[in-house]
Amino acid sequence: MISLSITALVFGVVLLAELPDKTALAGLMLGTRYRASYVFAGVAAAFAVHVTLAVAAGSVLTLLPHRLVQAVVGVLFLAGAAILLFRKEEDEESVRAPEDQSFWKVSGAGFMLILVAEFGDLTQIMTANLAARYDDPLSVAIGAVLALWAVAGLGILGGRTLMKHVPLRLITRIAAAVMVVLAGFSLYEAVAP
Repeated sequence: MISLSITALVFGVVLLAELPDKTALAGLMLGTRYRASYVFAGVAAAFAVHVTLAVAAGSVLTLLPHRLVQAVVGVLFLAGAAILLFRKEEDEESVRAPEDQSFWKVSGAGFMLILVAEFGDLTQIMTANLAARYDDPLSVAIGAVLALWAVAGLGILGGRTLMKHVPLRLITRIAAAVMVVLAGFSLYEAVAP
């Protein structure tokens, strides 16, 4: 059974953490050059692969003692918050563009760009942590993949407009604050009797 509260929480956390990331910029660059639906198809497929790997890793963590998992998850959330707060803002990276506008070349370029650029990314690690924390892989996977797809869609269709109205620094700080709160809950559960 799917938990809407877990799905919504994961969606919000992953969305806020991914908005200031390179995904929106990469999607924006590809979306300005190529048909948006082709780009989105490749990007969405890559994110589905990433979420599947992250949820599988998080599910393995649930086999460990609960207190140990909560302590590790709490520390990783704190590390994620620190990374969000202290990392340098990312510049647009040059994307090697496919030669033509065919569906397979454009979606393949989007898939490979995201697959390589996002592997081991903060949101993938965070998704694994959330899967371990809530022991509900389906709800976590749905929330994470919908958030990543939303960010990709925003980047492809309207990244420039969003960043003009919502300061990147504010988005980053909100995501970091949510991660600190989640870390607090996890660490409390690790030491609570």
